[in-house]
Amino acid sequence: MCGIAGFIARAGAEASPQVIQQMTDAVAHRGPDGQGIWCHGPVAFGHRRLAIIDLSEMGKQPMTDQQTGCVVTYNGEIYNYLELKEELKSLGHQFISGSDTEVLLKAYEQWGTDCVRRFNGMWAFAIFDPRQQIVFCSRDRFGVKPFYFAETPTGFGFGSEIRQLLPLIENRKADLRVVMNFLVLRVAEDIENSFFAGVRKLPGGHNLVFDLNNHAHRIERYYNLEKREDIARLDARAALEEFDQLFQDAVRLRLRSDVKVGTCLSGGMDSSSIATLASDIYRADSGQAFSAITAISEDPATDESAFARQIVEQSGLEWLTVKPDGNAFRDAIDAVVRTQEEPFAGTSIFMQYFVMERTRQAGIPVLLDGQGGDETLLGYERYFADDLVEALLSGRPGRAISNVAGLMKNGRQGALKSLLWNLAYFNIPGLRTSGLGHPRGLFLKEAMASCTNASGESQGKGLYALQKREIERTNLPVLLRYEDKNSMAHAVETRLPFLDYRLVELSTSVATEWKLKDGWGKHLLRKAMEKRMPADIVWRKHKFGFESPESKWMRQHAAAIDTAIAGSAIVRSICGKGALEPQSLAGLNQGLRWRLFSLAKWAESFAISGTA
Repeated sequence: MCGIAGFIARAGAEASPQVIQQMTDAVAHRGPDGQGIWCHGPVAFGHRRLAIIDLSEMGKQPMTDQQTGCVVTYNGEIYNYLELKEELKSLGHQFISGSDTEVLLKAYEQWGTDCVRRFNGMWAFAIFDPRQQIVFCSRDRFGVKPFYFAETPTGFGFGSEIRQLLPLIENRKADLRVVMNFLVLRVAEDIENSFFAGVRKLPGGHNLVFDLNNHAHRIERYYNLEKREDIARLDARAALEEFDQLFQDAVRLRLRSDVKVGTCLSGGMDSSSIATLASDIYRADSGQAFSAITAISEDPATDESAFARQIVEQSGLEWLTVKPDGNAFRDAIDAVVRTQEEPFAGTSIFMQYFVMERTRQAGIPVLLDGQGGDETLLGYERYFADDLVEALLSGRPGRAISNVAGLMKNGRQGALKSLLWNLAYFNIPGLRTSGLGHPRGLFLKEAMASCTNASGESQGKGLYALQKREIERTNLPVLLRYEDKNSMAHAVETRLPFLDYRLVELSTSVATEWKLKDGWGKHLLRKAMEKRMPADIVWRKHKFGFESPESKWMRQHAAAIDTAIAGSAIVRSICGKGALEPQSLAGLNQGLRWRLFSLAKWAESFAISGTA
């Protein structure tokens, strides 16, 4: 896990060592264990190393393959590197290190750009191939690891973070469309464009090939999540057995490390399941207790620590906790804004930031985390609405009745009301638009004209289509951005078992009735873990999410928040006359008020000069 940098100079020019060094230094926090740069003609690579596998100098980067002359700068982990290494050895390849980086290079030599289809992991990398005169770049299937790029007057730059590219851009402006989609449509992450005009993102599951012969690049999709009919036909028992086996293997692979590994533990179903499985495997392999880190909310209404404690006691975990208060939140605002590099939609991100900070202080460089469990296993209540519609449209009234009855019996208090709201919200476009929470006249008409349907697809195409959209375009990408930025700001690598591509394909393809059953979401995971964990965690009705005491914090710092909004040049440029008066700001809903504040702090922190 590291930070990568790359620059390809314009035709006829050579890459500057000073430029690539500056780009590499900008992400020193991602890799405190070493750094290196490599320059050859128009191409320059940089790397900051967080040593996780093969801690010796043999694992340093940029790494060159002596047989082919190919050079790589790589961020991530290929969890099945040992299996691939044995396969490559059988094909005649020789290795001089124990790193997965060398496996990546040899895999590219053997299979070319198709090598990424064989990887089980997370990655963002670039390989300079002198034989073909190309730079081959790739991002993992679901975009766990970031890859930003920009075309500038002097050349093509890319890196792990936006800050590496900003010195290459002449005028630092905000992308108005991205800004307005964030404020009005609540699009927290555009998968192709950043908030900075001119800085783009390579989407997950895509490759980018830069051809040095004509100095042009092309982007190609190599992975597309599709329903597997062989899995969809599995009965309940077979689906459970297959899921249980794959889930355990996903956790096992993500415990491969030459340094200490721990896990995030909120007390919810996903993190508790990972902690339970990982602790047994880790203790068997290392003879040591597994570590878990929990953020405790100061608001009892959002505090899950009692559930986390049960898992700690049952599994014999080494437990670390952090309990941030309103003052800690205030003191961390500027740091989190700088860390995230783009505006963000709520304060729960601070809890994650404090967890990562505590993890690094404890000397744990690798954490497992539960991102992806809700999106792949139907953990959100809104999925019941789509399932109800599908059941009715497919002529299965029994399924629809069972769905509603189960929610009334086993769902949290108010679950039926939530079901009816979600039915209306996700199936009546006018209601979605009218319920976005911004008062008439808040934003200028010219700014509002920039809004687009950034999800790229309409609602109402079925439950699988909703899952696919949320995994690839809406829900998951922003959570992965938060995760990467917060963890790597403290030089902590996070690994996500639920996003093992084999488990994603199984979880999304298996019949809905094995995931939504009797009013329970994630039924498949609950059945897999019911004999391993306490019943009041497995069959717990109330889902918190990874929450912070947001209302309390915003009330505590209301004056500073409103002052920042009203004093922001970028906010004033898109808002109507009188919209930022104290009485107007006081009438905004909490979510919109936070988004305006986040935008204001971002523009201030990164010296944004206007919109484009």
